[in-house]
Formats: sequence, structure tokens, C-alpha cells
Amino acid sequence: MSGSSSGLSSIESMGEGQGLPVATNPVALAQALIRQPSVCPDPGPAQHLLGAVLEQLGFTVWHLPYGEGAERTPNFFARRGHTGPHICFAGHTDVVPPGNEALWAHPPFAAHITEGVLYGRGACDMKGGIAAFVAAVARLIAQTELLAGSISFLITGDEEGPATYGTQKVLEWMAQEGQIPDYCVVGEPTNPAAMGDMVKIGRRGSLNAHIVVEGVQGHVAYPHRADNPVHRLLNILAALQAQPLDNGSDYFEPSSLQVTSVDVGNGATNVIPASAQARLNIRFNDLHTGAALSGWVQTICSQHAPKAKVDIKISGESFLTAPGPETTALVQAIEKITGRNPKLDTGGGTSDARFIANYCPVSEFGLVGASIHKVDEHTDVADLETLTQIYQTFLEGVLA
Repeated sequence: MSGSSSGLSSIESMGEGQGLPVATNPVALAQALIRQPSVCPDPGPAQHLLGAVLEQLGFTVWHLPYGEGAERTPNFFARRGHTGPHICFAGHTDVVPPGNEALWAHPPFAAHITEGVLYGRGACDMKGGIAAFVAAVARLIAQTELLAGSISFLITGDEEGPATYGTQKVLEWMAQEGQIPDYCVVGEPTNPAAMGDMVKIGRRGSLNAHIVVEGVQGHVAYPHRADNPVHRLLNILAALQAQPLDNGSDYFEPSSLQVTSVDVGNGATNVIPASAQARLNIRFNDLHTGAALSGWVQTICSQHAPKAKVDIKISGESFLTAPGPETTALVQAIEKITGRNPKLDTGGGTSDARFIANYCPVSEFGLVGASIHKVDEHTDVADLETLTQIYQTFLEGVLA
């Protein structure tokens, strides 16, 4: 654990003697973070840089690494203030690998700016979002040192990976230490095309199933001497897809079951295989739970193949943050800065918000996500400034 005094007089000039970027400048901070190649799991320097910046802004920073060996994951929680309302910003410093760097027009960890565009791995997913929130807080502190309430950061180094020793573990620590916020904003890139398009107020749950049906191998000309597992597997898959899971709910689209793989491993045309397996994923809305869907899949499998092996993993339950005063304040801030009325949405993949939703209301809003995980990931410099202004306006609204 480390703490600091406010250090407010040095906010605008910090950096020259300490190697830290100016806290009020989201572009400089985003560049500094991108230049730390924190491929999941983040090895640490990106978080130490960020923690140092927050300490200069008067935050107390708790570094909370979890896991051992290759799974060792750096995380930290930082807070400024002791009273409510308590607003938390959640994000991750880890990034996905850049892939073949020769395909990048701009080196993935150089943070080059060309014609108003910042390039680099993590530019929008999500070091740019982190930088914008820090800059928003720094500007707010520069305007009024005595803020009402509290602001905190929950930063993990393992969102792009298994997420085993990241946000979940930090949340457990926060609960034990009485640090659970009143509301959390996750800075994931939520906008499909332009700033102000979309706020995520929930996410679908995700279930993965691996089904293995064993049979008896034999010659196709003598099927009575064999037991074809493919036929029973196909019956299972047909039954699972026979009816829609639902027709959607107030804030969610219909749940979706997708078969992602069917494997037999049989290269011969005259052999009945010994086993057959399939994998599927269900993205489910708030009309279901992972446990109920697991039971349903197990029942269908046992009806058509009583000895089938079914391995099910639930990576997250569906959740919804019903619109309330904080979400309204976020929408109003977006409207004020961009002139757009954002859609309240629950689509897309999973994020660490699925863990935070178990502790407090949570919404997601960040940059435009069109280039995330791609070669030449990028964000407009202007969007970083826009996002900073949105976050600052939001904080002014909820901490007034």
C-alpha cells in the first residue's frame, strides 16, 4: 500500500522530473500507457506508471497482485475521499497480443499520432479510456480541490485473459475493506461508430458446453456391429435448436444458441467413428440463469445419449442496471458534450462489468470500438478529449 498528499500544485507541471505525463492531458497519458507493452497479463509497469500519476492527484493506491507464477496478475485499487457518493472507474491495462507486427503501419507500442489519430495496441481497448478518466479527475481537482464524495479506480491486468486473478479478486478485497462504490463506470469502448452512440447498462450471460458422445467403431457396411455416435450427437444438437430460447425482454435481444464446432476425427469413408463431440455457446438474457440452462442442456443430452459427457462452463451471468440517477447523469453528460442521445444497450460480448454488477450498479461507456483487437488499433485524438469532457461532466453531476 502507498499513500500521498494531494500534490495539487504540481498537476499541470508534473512529469519533467519524474517521467510522468501531465495528468490533465489524456493524449499524453494514453501514449505513456501504450508505450508499456502490457500484453495480458500485464507485467506491471503500466500499472505502476498509472498508480504514480494517481498518487500525485491525492489518491491512496493499494497494489493488489493475485495468483502465482505465470498467472501472477497485477491489480490496484485507488481512492480519493472518504465519504459518499462514491463513484468508481473500472478498467484494465492489459492488452491482447499485437500479432504480426510487420503488418502494422505504425509500431503497436510506439503510440504514434498521424493526422489526428493515435495508433497503438490498447489505444481504445482500453488505455485511452483510462487516460480520459484520469484527465477528467485531474481537471476536476484543479478546479476544486475539495470534492464532494469519493472517486476511485479499480484497475486490473487480466481482463483480456481468464480474468481469474483480476477484478473478481479485487472486488472481494474491496468488500472486505468497505470500499464498494455506489456506482461504477467501466471504460470499455462501447460506441459502434461515433462518440455518444451507446451506453451499456447490462450484458448477456455466456455459457459454453462441450458434449462428447461415445460409440462403437465399425464398418459402415455392418452398422449392426457398431454404434454410431454421430447420429445421437446430431439428435442432441437438433433438439437444442428446435425452439427459440425466448423472444427477448425489455432491454435484451433474444438469447442465442450457436454450435461452434462438430468434430469426429474420421478421415475414412467406410468407418463408423468411435466418438463424436460438439461445442456450443449460449448468450442468454435476463430471462435465464446459467444454472437453469445447464440443467436444460444436460437433460437434452441424457434423453438422446444417456452416457454422454457434458462439460459446461459459465463465464458470466446476465445482468442489468436499471436506469437510475447515475445512469441518467451519464446520458445527460453525453448529450451535453456530443449532442447525441445514446442508446441504452445490453448487446455484445462479456466484460468485467459482469463481476462488478454483483456488488453495485454499473454502466459501461468509452471510446469508439471499431478497431479493437485489430492491426493498427487506433482512436481519434479528438475522441480522447471528448471522452474526457464527458467523464468530467458526469462527475460534476453526481458529485455536486
